[in-house]
Amino acid sequence: MPDPGVFAIQAGEDDAGKRLDVVIAAKLPDFSRSAAADLIRQQAVTINGRPAKASTTVRLGDRIHGNRPPRPVPSYGPEPIGLDILFEDEALLVINKPPGLVVHPAPGHFTGTLVNALLHHCPELTQSDADGRPGIVHRLDKDTSGTLVVAKTGTALLNLASQFKSRRIDKTYLALVHGVPKAASATIRLPIGRHPVDRQRMSTHSRHGREAVSHWRLCETFAGAALLEVDLETGRTHQIRVHLAASGHAVVGDALYGPGKKAGTGKDILKGASRQMLHAWRLGFAHPLSGDPMAFESPLPADMAGLIDVLRDQGKAAGR
Repeated sequence: MPDPGVFAIQAGEDDAGKRLDVVIAAKLPDFSRSAAADLIRQQAVTINGRPAKASTTVRLGDRIHGNRPPRPVPSYGPEPIGLDILFEDEALLVINKPPGLVVHPAPGHFTGTLVNALLHHCPELTQSDADGRPGIVHRLDKDTSGTLVVAKTGTALLNLASQFKSRRIDKTYLALVHGVPKAASATIRLPIGRHPVDRQRMSTHSRHGREAVSHWRLCETFAGAALLEVDLETGRTHQIRVHLAASGHAVVGDALYGPGKKAGTGKDILKGASRQMLHAWRLGFAHPLSGDPMAFESPLPADMAGLIDVLRDQGKAAGR
């Protein structure tokens, strides 16, 4: 069985003339440039069989080989964190995730996560991969709220993972966005990949972007804002946030992809949003054991519902 830490890169035309650490970071989306440079300094990377420096200029046809160290498995345990459970049986658990809750342990968040809560509620949860994410089939960003399904057995985990991979899961979100779209609905087809400079961001201009498709419908309009219903055909990282920002209608409160506090619509109420106003409203899938269709909805969290109510009241006061 091949070592998952070993990688091999054949330099193409897009790589020629670039630094070695830049090329490695671009080819390995989960690897930062600084991590690539550290690996090179440890002499764990060669070009055409010879050690190289991070600043070495890559040439067309160069053969780059390296060996990444195994990722440390985070240490974590059960914590008595309350869960808003929408459904539970012997195979799965469906919850309404609140905003602000990190899904799984990672550097900087080894406690207080959904996984910690799940281990307290279901100590027997199956670990889904070597990184230790018990039962986690999909995830929501920390500041995105809404419906999330968790597998309680290995069989359920494999089945649900297959449904997500084959795009048989129905995912509908509600997004409060800056500006009012001119159309009643639209489809956004823009590939998404890691941002070429800022590794914390995703971008529709990445050279290694993957297919991403989002469908949105206009639900309600306000002064300088709109509520959209968004269906995901694919499930790329930050997909809705990136696609809507690229279309000129960034999610309200999105510090990573939004217009920022000094720009935007000029509406103080929108600038005051403490997080991205994005909610995983509906989730539909086939039960992993029976095959029966299932669908669940999570009500809007108080902060998002309250902001929408304020926008509605402002519209009524203005006679709209």
